[in-house]
Amino acid sequence: MRSALAFLALLLSIASPAQALDCRAGQQPTLTAELFFGRNIGQRHAVGDAAWSRFLAAEITPRFPAGLTVVDATGQWRDRKRNTLVRERSKLVLVTLRPGAADQARIDAIVAAYKRRFQQQSVAVLVRPACISF
Repeated sequence: MRSALAFLALLLSIASPAQALDCRAGQQPTLTAELFFGRNIGQRHAVGDAAWSRFLAAEITPRFPAGLTVVDATGQWRDRKRNTLVRERSKLVLVTLRPGAADQARIDAIVAAYKRRFQQQSVAVLVRPACISF
């Protein structure tokens, strides 16, 4: 619920003429979402390329059929229980959001599906204002 309210506040701030982004000619203000998917399960690499491709095709692409970008990445985070640094292969998905659309619910569904399917504790999601042109 908190993430949905934050998303709505950000969306309203972009839509508000008083706080509009200073986009260049030919660009429109929008939001972009970055989703960070770790591919380890516990201490082992477990979400292989085929499993990732199936997840992308079944869960992400149908929710954002207009397009998205997938980037191979390497992430790291501190495991507080073991006080160790964990490095893992990751996928970064970049999506342009449409003002007024129900995109936050789509993102929440993707996150829930990934956590459930691959026994993940979290998926990082970053939403920020951007200017876009095609």
